Amino acid sequence: MARYRDLAGKEHARHFDRKIDGQRWLDEVTTAVVTGAYIDPRTARTTVGEWAETWLAGYGTRRASTVRQAEVHLAHITAAFGPRRLSSVKPSDVRSWTTGLRAQGLADSYVYALHSRLSQVMSDAVHDGLIPRNPCSRRTSPGAGKQRPYVATTEQVWALHDAVPEHLQPAVLLGAFVGLCTAEVVGLRVDDVDFMRGIVRPVQQGDGQPLKTETSRTPLPIPDELALTLAAAVKRWGSDRLVTDGIGGPSSTWAIERAVRAARPKVAGLPVGFRFHDLRHYLASLLIASGLDVKVVQHRLRHGSASTTLDTYGHLMPDRDESARAAVGAVLATRADSVRTSAPDLRRTRRSGASVTQMS
Repeated sequence: MARYRDLAGKEHARHFDRKIDGQRWLDEVTTAVVTGAYIDPRTARTTVGEWAETWLAGYGTRRASTVRQAEVHLAHITAAFGPRRLSSVKPSDVRSWTTGLRAQGLADSYVYALHSRLSQVMSDAVHDGLIPRNPCSRRTSPGAGKQRPYVATTEQVWALHDAVPEHLQPAVLLGAFVGLCTAEVVGLRVDDVDFMRGIVRPVQQGDGQPLKTETSRTPLPIPDELALTLAAAVKRWGSDRLVTDGIGGPSSTWAIERAVRAARPKVAGLPVGFRFHDLRHYLASLLIASGLDVKVVQHRLRHGSASTTLDTYGHLMPDRDESARAAVGAVLATRADSVRTSAPDLRRTRRSGASVTQMS
């Protein structure tokens, strides 16, 4: 009988523990549902690779170039996290991943872009109810890194112009003196240029896709000398595109970048990393050196805001500390001159007052 009571007591205890565990589980699930942190066990098994495929399918409505960039980013992400469940990726994993990417020699800006893409993918997973929270945050962000743009001299720009093939020389002019990037250069049609009035209207990229923003399509004035040079190139190469492949067809971004790389060693002082896009920096420096204010430079470079212009080219602006010092100094100097000028009159007034008193 005693043995029976012991067995019954143990069974009762196990039953009670199971009841407690069940109640605890129910409480936890209820709390998760109320707080919005509940994840269906069936979706909790979704891996990063599986979700990346689903996410990319929904992202496919964007521009083709934008989707291609996302595909490249996702290749890095799935190589690191593909087989893992979404919920298993922790902030510490993200930090280790970005540290490893930097150790591989990837640029800070590119590592930052990959982290931003992972954050975007994880954020959408949270929105779909696959994970309770995004493991990416400002605390895991590697930072974009800042690098001052290389600004070519005028002599270097003309040397580069002369070193590239003749049919690509208009591309150098459009980069250095209009501020177009390679995709805009190869997409620029003869009809997009008003040679009489001197206006360039970038509308599309080389693949015919429209430019991304309204700001990118800002009409850009050019001087008569440049308009005449571009008109001569159109007559010389006979194409509906302003920059050609040399036989009447359109050029490509790849051909322009390759030509710049080939010409770069022929130009004294150009760094190894100099790209066609750096010609925009030359235009910015030219405008700033001419005394144009930041809003004008912003408009010509088609930046979305003046802060972008300042962040990129603020170091090229006149020394603001010296300007501020000079402004304050001018006010103080004016005050000092005023005091010195009025002091003799004040002393004469005081002496005159004293004489009157003595005579009285």
